[in-house]
Amino acid sequence: MNSVNRWAWVEVDLGAIKTNVAALVKQAGRAELWATVKANGYGHGAVEVARTALSAGASGLCVALADEAHQLRQAKIVAPILIVSEQPEVAFEQMLGDQVVATVYNEATINSYAAAAKRLGVVGKVHLKVDTGMHRVGVPVASAIARVEQINALSSLQLEGVYTHFAAADLPSHDETAKQQQRFDDFVGELDRKKLRPKFVHTSNSAAVLRSLNAATDLVRVGIAIYGIAPSNETENVASRLRPAMSLHARVSHVQWLAAGEGVSYGLRKKLDSAANIATLPLGYADGVPRRLWSVGGEVLIAGKRCPIIGVVTMDQLMVNCGGIDVKIGDRAVLLGSQGDEVISANEIATRLETIGYEIVCGVSARVTRVYVENRN
Repeated sequence: MNSVNRWAWVEVDLGAIKTNVAALVKQAGRAELWATVKANGYGHGAVEVARTALSAGASGLCVALADEAHQLRQAKIVAPILIVSEQPEVAFEQMLGDQVVATVYNEATINSYAAAAKRLGVVGKVHLKVDTGMHRVGVPVASAIARVEQINALSSLQLEGVYTHFAAADLPSHDETAKQQQRFDDFVGELDRKKLRPKFVHTSNSAAVLRSLNAATDLVRVGIAIYGIAPSNETENVASRLRPAMSLHARVSHVQWLAAGEGVSYGLRKKLDSAANIATLPLGYADGVPRRLWSVGGEVLIAGKRCPIIGVVTMDQLMVNCGGIDVKIGDRAVLLGSQGDEVISANEIATRLETIGYEIVCGVSARVTRVYVENRN
């Protein structure tokens, strides 16, 4: 177990990730599962999660940046790695040296990547990303066949896959997913007619897999689900078997009994309605606890009970109203996770803050030590 030099730490349950990946591999059916470990594994630790996911049946990995892929290669991870957006030209030699799979969609980028591969005397594997409606990145459907033909005409590139990304798969009532799928299917149909279909044709993200929308995909790019978090509140029902892997802990660093009417934290914005034990925890917004969490009903688990955060969260510390609980310095608190019969989930915190669970776990900063455990629950 990693050492913890402060009274605040994250526990990452690698057993939960292993269980989640195994279940998602089964749900993916014939499709390969490629685990998305960008953003330091959504805050969980990219290298540790990658190794665990691969041991549980994942066939490949997805990242957002060339440097994220390079980190995995430096850790001696040899599985296929797809970088899911175009990268700056200065990264091309590193990418080709790392033998990663590049995503391309712009004509100029394709030519530049091919030129870099030719200089190095290698063949670069690429996947073409097609914009079927999300309008973030990707080649428009109308130009996609031309980009396929361009890639195939370049001897230093190998078109290994084509794919798209759903904008609203986490919203089951939204009709755009079916429309995107149809646009992509039409494109793939044209590839088939022209005998241009590559090895991989893929569409599905976590929400699509959980909703079993992956019938026509050769691989699934699964991110948030492997960490045990539903992609949205609307998909909680199909994600109920997943086990959250991250929990955020602290130990009480100070306790004081304050009288009714006393204020707490900067601005003294909240006055106590009645006398109470106030516990200080050594975690703040520099650690990823949003400063305004106190104002939207944020809570902490102490002694198995929900205790409200009182007063503005400061950079390094926050205060909790423990009421009449006999709390002591060194007592354990949970900001994310379970204690006793109570659970605070990433999506619960996200709902209070009008955001998504992804942001909560990704936001826990690097200065909070990650401690890796197996089968915490």
